[in-house]
Amino acid sequence: MPVPVGMIGFVVRMVPDKVFEDMRNRTPEPYDCLITKENIRMILEASVDVLKQNKGLEILHVEAADGTFVSIRL
Repeated sequence: MPVPVGMIGFVVRMVPDKVFEDMRNRTPEPYDCLITKENIRMILEASVDVLKQNKGLEILHVEAADGTFVSIRL
């Protein structure tokens, strides 16, 4: 889902708490305590300048044998 860089903080606030709880449960200790909305939002907001400078950069591209693919771009 495309999200404008300037709206990152707002979008993170809209993500349900259940999503962060599931991520914490899958993350090993002692790092599980770092998975919070506040921490993720702070990291993303601190990275806005870098995200804007690299707009359009493809960070993931996976292709299946049947021709389907997933591509993630900044």
